[in-house]
Amino acid sequence: MQSLSHDRLAGALVSEAGRFGTTIASGDPDAPVPTCPEWTVRDLTCHVGLAYHKSAAIIASRPTGYVPFEAVTVDDPPAFDALGGWLVDGAERLVAAVADVGPETPTSTWTPDRRAGFWTRRLTHETVVHRADAAFATGTPYDVDADLAADGISEGLWLAAVFARRPHPALDRSSLRGTGETLLFRATEPEVGWLVRRLPSGVEVSDDAAEADVVVEGRAADLLLALTGRLTADDPRLTVSGDAALFHHWRENTRF
Repeated sequence: MQSLSHDRLAGALVSEAGRFGTTIASGDPDAPVPTCPEWTVRDLTCHVGLAYHKSAAIIASRPTGYVPFEAVTVDDPPAFDALGGWLVDGAERLVAAVADVGPETPTSTWTPDRRAGFWTRRLTHETVVHRADAAFATGTPYDVDADLAADGISEGLWLAAVFARRPHPALDRSSLRGTGETLLFRATEPEVGWLVRRLPSGVEVSDDAAEADVVVEGRAADLLLALTGRLTADDPRLTVSGDAALFHHWRENTRF
């Protein structure tokens, strides 16, 4: 599946940041987040917002080498009742920083994709998934646009494939290597599929809708949450056919 356009992702980033702020608005800042048990709602929100502000600062500095987030200094997050506006400000700051340099301009990232536009896509999907975490913590409804969810699946599978082939201290995915096992993730809304093949050298992902050892089917929004550990493998919104152990293995070895 081809990535969504940069303009679509930039608009979605700001929109998703706003929806995130609405989700937490009536929540308890100290409430635990069931899907991120080490965090409170405030922790979760600050994690997302700081990623916006720090990535924007990195892009604006036009670095020539790698810049870790830990080396970037930005203002501390505000009080909880102002976090919603701070999120949107950060998303808009990031979008403006990318627009200023151009989405194809090289910058610092932690993947082989060194383009400034990487951050727009990455943080859009970071927000989509963490907004689900916020919804679970606050007991509010959650859904996401089908095309955005599908793009999030594509990006997540790409990251898994990248780090199954190359070492990374925090994102080692070498355990995904295999001997030809196949998994097909098939979305019903929109209708699109991703065939994953586990090889001794790493992982290959294609749009081929061939038969697979295990087929996992559901709406893209639900598949995205299942692939990021936000829905259980046996959730009734999913249909799993074939070798379910392969699906369980994939989920266990692709956690962030």
